[in-house]
Amino acid sequence: MSVLEESSVQLRSGSQLMIDALLNNGVTHVFGYPGGAIMPLYDALVDSGLKHYLCRHEQGAAFAADAYGRVTRRAGVCMATSGPGATNLVTGIANAYLDSVPMVVITGQVPNALQGTDAFQEVDIFGITLPIVKHSYIIRDTSEILKTVDEAFRIAESGRPGPVLIDFPKDVSVGTYDPSEAARSDYTWRGPSADDESIRQANEMLAAARRPLVIGGGGVVIGDAVDSFRDFIKRSKLPVTTTLKGLGSIETDDPAFLGMLGMHGNEAANHAVQQCDVLLYIGGRFDDRATGKLSHFAPTARVIHVDIDPAEIAKLRRPDVSVTGELGPIMDALCPEPAGASDTWSRQCEAWKKEFAWRYDAPGEGIYAPELLRDLSRARDGIVFACDVGQHQMWVAQHCHFDDPLQHLTSGGLGAMGYGLPAAIGAKVAHPDKTVVCVSGDGSIMMNIQELATLRRYGIGVKIVLLDNSTLGLVRQWQELFFAGNYSEVDLSDNPDFAAVARAFGVDALTISQPGEVSASINWLLSHDGPSLLHVRIDPMENVWPLVPPGQANHQMIRTK
Repeated sequence: MSVLEESSVQLRSGSQLMIDALLNNGVTHVFGYPGGAIMPLYDALVDSGLKHYLCRHEQGAAFAADAYGRVTRRAGVCMATSGPGATNLVTGIANAYLDSVPMVVITGQVPNALQGTDAFQEVDIFGITLPIVKHSYIIRDTSEILKTVDEAFRIAESGRPGPVLIDFPKDVSVGTYDPSEAARSDYTWRGPSADDESIRQANEMLAAARRPLVIGGGGVVIGDAVDSFRDFIKRSKLPVTTTLKGLGSIETDDPAFLGMLGMHGNEAANHAVQQCDVLLYIGGRFDDRATGKLSHFAPTARVIHVDIDPAEIAKLRRPDVSVTGELGPIMDALCPEPAGASDTWSRQCEAWKKEFAWRYDAPGEGIYAPELLRDLSRARDGIVFACDVGQHQMWVAQHCHFDDPLQHLTSGGLGAMGYGLPAAIGAKVAHPDKTVVCVSGDGSIMMNIQELATLRRYGIGVKIVLLDNSTLGLVRQWQELFFAGNYSEVDLSDNPDFAAVARAFGVDALTISQPGEVSASINWLLSHDGPSLLHVRIDPMENVWPLVPPGQANHQMIRTK
């Protein structure tokens, strides 16, 4: 008997109906923080069968739900009370929106009769989040709950995924209703279907290309099209690069992979983009961090743009051919025979790949972070990396080994510091048997360091690598290169002893500062039972190379200062 059948024999409160609806949509874990307006829902949560994780800040709950949604491809769920609880979720909602992550957000709200009166902890979260949600609801009556929740999950997970907000007034949460009389959602997503003519034109263009190149974007991962993407690359024998969000859609060690492109991409990838004659861009949006100066991006290439979202087509670069629809079937239909790439082009791509392979013979006596991250990623198969934002984020993208895109969780579109630790929590909750490593910096970790308490409370075995250069590294690097070394508000030399802080939260920690300590510390981190933190002191003046300067084309990369 389903939850709905069991509940139909008696009246249910709005909060009980909300729990019923979550269970019937397959929800098992939620992340949140209670408060006044949402207290009735938390009352119904007790003994409901849902596992709730009390994060120590609502932003942490939203980031955890985001990562949960990424690795499960099902909507992660977070909840908070009205007013500051809801507004503290906003950054996490925006993060999910910009990275197309399925998420359902439930916010408590003051009773309907008090809305618009500036009641205690009242904010218009519906209006505040309109630009950063795929859809949103205010439930006005208890009879609407089951239908609204069903529809919210279908919208969040279908097509191009995204966050959906459900604002839940307190009078609705305590009202009662017979669920047997409730309307159910008949929402069905009908996405675009690729037409045969556009696929034919794309195949003709690929067959005629002499210098073709493929870019895999985040849509390959979001659209569950990785297998089709890899089959296409193997079948067509085309060289391939990816965006930051596309990393892992092809294995790092695949011979066809030239590395990530863009501002901090591999030079082999950027040179190939700039010199290709046909560019097949799959599931990407021509983001400025990937393209550099847009008018100079792939200047000699005819473009085939494949995406599920028609709004992305011609938004920034008008393609010669566009194919809109589900990416997997499109990949299966594209290029059934090897494309027409010349041997000269293949040899050139191989030469670039060899010439611009990453080097690890860095000068200096301290720990070289890229080498540490490379060694860590190859120390155990299938490590899931959850990154914060900054230099360490780029080093992970450049130097870590990924066999699967779900091994790489990062705040791409929003670039939100503080994402890494709560994202690692969400990923570990979703996949407790996987090794999950949060890579953070001394700036980022302080933004949600309170979630160390969440690790300890629930015994969540997340491993943390904290790269500490006592500065806001990426901002300092830009100030060094483009602001004449005017280091404004980037000094973090008064950081606390992070290992001591972790231990105060009940998380074991180790600090290292010498290259000879790296190997043993990686073994300690990965073999340690329970949550642990490896505090790594690195050179404050170390930079991320290469770099495309602002306003420049991708091939105009700076290799060193």
